[in-house]
Amino acid sequence: MKLSPEMLLEAYQLGFFPMGESRDSDELMWVKPKLRGVFPLDRFHMSRSLRKIVRQDRFDVRIDTAFTDVMQLCASEKAGRDETWINDEILEAYAGLHAIGHAHSLECWRENQLVGGLYGVSIAGAFFGESMFSLETDASKVALCHLVGRMKSGGYRLLDSQFLTPHLETLGAIEVPAEDYEDWLDKALGVQGDFNALPAQISGSSIVQLITQTS
Repeated sequence: MKLSPEMLLEAYQLGFFPMGESRDSDELMWVKPKLRGVFPLDRFHMSRSLRKIVRQDRFDVRIDTAFTDVMQLCASEKAGRDETWINDEILEAYAGLHAIGHAHSLECWRENQLVGGLYGVSIAGAFFGESMFSLETDASKVALCHLVGRMKSGGYRLLDSQFLTPHLETLGAIEVPAEDYEDWLDKALGVQGDFNALPAQISGSSIVQLITQTS
């Protein structure tokens, strides 16, 4: 059965997400980790150096202006991905989710070149981070900071990172058992987050303030 936006929305609300077997494969697998990576929004960690970088507005951070490009770069060798789970069917289905307002990209631009970003799925008060990339140092971190600030402003309850990596752990991500994750997910699905609570473009200083004022 072909992957559809409707199928994705239902799966995410049950705790599943799809992954392709490889870039060139048309095989998909549904994943529901026993240990799940999540970001407690009130404990997101910005180092002093990262706060400085975000405040400097080193990148022009945009929302939803190049969603497909972000997905493609997340899967590209240009961004250091020799192998990827983002295949053509994944690209098409998430582009469909984006078209109906349930998937978003945060993009870092410099001199009108896309140099970093991330994308994910938004349902109610939950945001499911899918992938990120950097062509310049710290670009994906800056995009993530802007995402967290936007989520806090918009009343979200859950930022799902799927898996915990050492890199995400330095930013405050933790690992929780599936049962605990389901509680987090249920609570997040019970509220309505507003991804557009902030202007499309906002200063890094405002983002730092939003993240740190209750952290």
